Amino acid sequence: MQHFLAPLSASVPLLLAGAVSFLDRGRRPKIGPWMAEAASLLALLAAVATAGGLILFGAGESPVFGLMGWGLSIRFDAVSATVLLVVTFVGWIVVRYARTYLDGEARQGDFTGWLCLTLASVVLLVSAGNLLQLVIAWIGTSLFLHRLLLFYPQRVAAQRAARKKFIIARLGDAALLGGAFLLAAAYGTSDVGTILAAAKSGAGGGLAVAAAGLLAVAAVLKSAQFPAHGWLTEVMETPTPVSALLHAGVINAGGFLLIRFADVMLLAPGVLAALVVIGGFTALFGSLVMLTQPAVKTSLAWSTVAQMGFMVFECGLALFPLALLHIVAHSLYKAHSFLASGGAVERVAAIRRPGPVAVPKAGAVARAFLSALAIYVLVGACFGFEHKSPQAVALGAILIFGVAYMLAQGFADAAPRALTRRTAVYAVATSVGYFALQWAATAITAHVLPPPPSPGPLEWALIALTAASFGLVAVVQAMFPLWANHPAAAGLRVHLSNGFYANAVFDRLIGGWSVRNPS
Repeated sequence: MQHFLAPLSASVPLLLAGAVSFLDRGRRPKIGPWMAEAASLLALLAAVATAGGLILFGAGESPVFGLMGWGLSIRFDAVSATVLLVVTFVGWIVVRYARTYLDGEARQGDFTGWLCLTLASVVLLVSAGNLLQLVIAWIGTSLFLHRLLLFYPQRVAAQRAARKKFIIARLGDAALLGGAFLLAAAYGTSDVGTILAAAKSGAGGGLAVAAAGLLAVAAVLKSAQFPAHGWLTEVMETPTPVSALLHAGVINAGGFLLIRFADVMLLAPGVLAALVVIGGFTALFGSLVMLTQPAVKTSLAWSTVAQMGFMVFECGLALFPLALLHIVAHSLYKAHSFLASGGAVERVAAIRRPGPVAVPKAGAVARAFLSALAIYVLVGACFGFEHKSPQAVALGAILIFGVAYMLAQGFADAAPRALTRRTAVYAVATSVGYFALQWAATAITAHVLPPPPSPGPLEWALIALTAASFGLVAVVQAMFPLWANHPAAAGLRVHLSNGFYANAVFDRLIGGWSVRNPS
């Protein structure tokens, strides 16, 4: 029984540090920032203990710690242990960074307090063993993040971003509440483990299907999917640690929700199909807009929109182990990218580009795509295509289009041979890494997450459509430098840099241009 206390105890030091930070105010607080750093480290150690307990004792679920059946309970499996490790590790780094970054700020104590409370809520969310705890932690995470978004309340852009986030979050909260209520009604319990076991056997009926739809709505809104993405691209008005904190189980909580209730989601193929469409479009849209952004942090924010779209797309394909792997990889590299963004700008500015820029022509692009597909087929054959689901094979083909874009730079006429060799090595390493990580993620979650079902006609059509769409965009992206000087390309770039004005339309709908003066 003691091993269940490890994930539960991860949130306790963070809550205490948050309370102390609100009391330790003023410039350069003496206790709060140091206590927050110690608390985040203790939470990380508790997450490591959780992973150790999972290895030694196996998965399970704790009893309810509370009164009359209401309280906290822990869902103890590969999903919660993995995400808990990522959340606490990134959280620890962010807290350490924020202590120096905000040194001298008048409201550093408040910032540290809200930061600790946000992390504590995420910890309770990813380890939740019952619906009540999950809903409360979900709402708490959003409310505490709202306070961080308004750290500089005098900034109009920050007010607008927080206002949009607040409206979208409340809609997501309502969807999750409705989904939780339907799940409890369908299965007669709020225990997550019992619900998943019943859903795996096919029970639940129409109520479970409706619940899956509401869970999908909550996940889409939480993960900043089009057209509810605008607030994420405007959070640059907040301190940099907040941008990194988003990747500690906040912006990707929608993906976690879909993964946690994977067995329920499989009962609603239509909902999964909708997730494929929404996630795939958001991924393409975000990745194209990202390329036109002049500011590094704004570009990273649009990249997050695209990555969250791809994560939702993976869940729609029922590739839940790969979506979990995506959460881990994206959280680590994107949090690092935000925290290192200032130094990256300085390093790029110092680069002197020798010789002509390697712009691939049509022949180089064609050779790159053929080479990438050949590498993918050869590496996939070594790993055994026959053991892979069609969805996983299609996802690998989509990823290989990115490799083809990289190869095209090396195959360009002006490219030095060293660049060509490096891109070839990267292409092989990427293909091997995809299949190896796919195997590892599937093996680790084999007894927790369901395998993808055999695709039907609708699923095959969506797979073909998305593969063709991603392939076409990759070709256009590789050849865009050839058309960059055309007037139509210049106009397209302007429209893309503004996100085709979807965010402006949302602003007008909610009256976002008229923001009240903070008192």
